[in-house]
Amino acid sequence: MSDFKKPDDPDLKARLSPLQYQVTQHDATERPFQNAYWDNHEPGIYVDVVSGEPLFSSLDKFDSGTGWPSFTKPLVTDNVKTKTDRSLLMARTEVRSAHADSHLGHLFDDGPAPTGMRYCMNSASMRFIPVAKLADEGYGEFLPLFESADKK
Repeated sequence: MSDFKKPDDPDLKARLSPLQYQVTQHDATERPFQNAYWDNHEPGIYVDVVSGEPLFSSLDKFDSGTGWPSFTKPLVTDNVKTKTDRSLLMARTEVRSAHADSHLGHLFDDGPAPTGMRYCMNSASMRFIPVAKLADEGYGEFLPLFESADKK
């Protein structure tokens, strides 16, 4: 990811759906329970829709009851950054991708064990890659995580 260069705005508008563009580039929030991944239970990983940087794993996904995909922790900590968001007259912790600077969602401290954290993400900011396609799409390094989970 060190050689990733974020596309310019016209390229992003052409490449992303209008919702993906609004969420990732203008900090919008998609509707709960009406998005691609809130109820996805298939094993795999979620990557940034702009850069492809790995963000979250289905192994850390849980049903938060909020209508958005929620995770207890990032898959690759260095690919996720946080900052204070004061846009709704309160302080919240915004989550962004490290390389593409895409708005992903928000972080809350009301999640389950083991972390107690809830990374509440927008489906529009991510692309899901099922385990069966990890190697083909260049994410084969994450296959051992799922092989270990199968043996438990």
